[in-house]
Amino acid sequence: MAIMGKWKQFIAGSAVSCLLVGCTSLLVSRVLEPTVDNLQKQTDLELVCEGGPAYLLMLDSLLADNPQNRGLLLTATQSYSSYAMALAACGRTERAMQLSEKAKDYGLTLLAACLPPAGEKGCSLDELHEALASCGKSDVPFLFWGGYGWALWLQYQAGSPASLASLARVEAIMGRVLQLDEGYYQGAAHLFLGSYYGARPALLGGKPEEGRVHFERALELGEHQFLPAQVAFAETYARTVFDRDLFEQLLREVIAFPLAARPEFALANQVAKKRAGQLLAEVDSYF
Repeated sequence: MAIMGKWKQFIAGSAVSCLLVGCTSLLVSRVLEPTVDNLQKQTDLELVCEGGPAYLLMLDSLLADNPQNRGLLLTATQSYSSYAMALAACGRTERAMQLSEKAKDYGLTLLAACLPPAGEKGCSLDELHEALASCGKSDVPFLFWGGYGWALWLQYQAGSPASLASLARVEAIMGRVLQLDEGYYQGAAHLFLGSYYGARPALLGGKPEEGRVHFERALELGEHQFLPAQVAFAETYARTVFDRDLFEQLLREVIAFPLAARPEFALANQVAKKRAGQLLAEVDSYF
């Protein structure tokens, strides 16, 4: 607890010092970005779930004074998304749902920085495609994380008509990410599209085989070391087409993977491992 208190004091002190001289960009690069990187390297989910609020509150405070700062918005969207993911893995689903709304709000503001009409009801789908066409490779982090924060919130919306319309917008955003840089964040845009197309059977309007193509490409880009890819592949496509062998193969690959091999993805991979164990324990109820 003493170490955690000193950590909070260090970040708070750094924030105050920087704000006094107006160096928000320095704070982002020297303090916040390394903190986000360190968050991604954590394997103790309970520690993340217990220790994250102070850091998130600091981000909220900084953004209250700098609401359009793209660096801060990117960091906040990444942080709230990662924290919501960890909360869900810790069994705090209701709280994860609440925090996902913050990830969505920051994500939409981030998108608006490069896509002025990209809000939930701000433009037609055709207008969104037109705006996306003007984006370049330098916009990829903002597009991906803005879309990811939005998608994270949508997964808790239980298929409402409004959420289905929004999913089409996120699909367009992720499609543009793939056009500009399909390898960004281990090909994670492929994971969204794989899940989007693969979660429903063809008889219900899904495109499971198109989803499989995206999952296989994500595995290739991530060299089978970004474990959310295997879990999403198993949980959506393999279950949809009732392929038990593929389901078990993918999840056992996740269980066997050593976290130390890719420390920069330790948090995401640890969450994936926990989910893989849950899915394997329930395999007989799926097939």
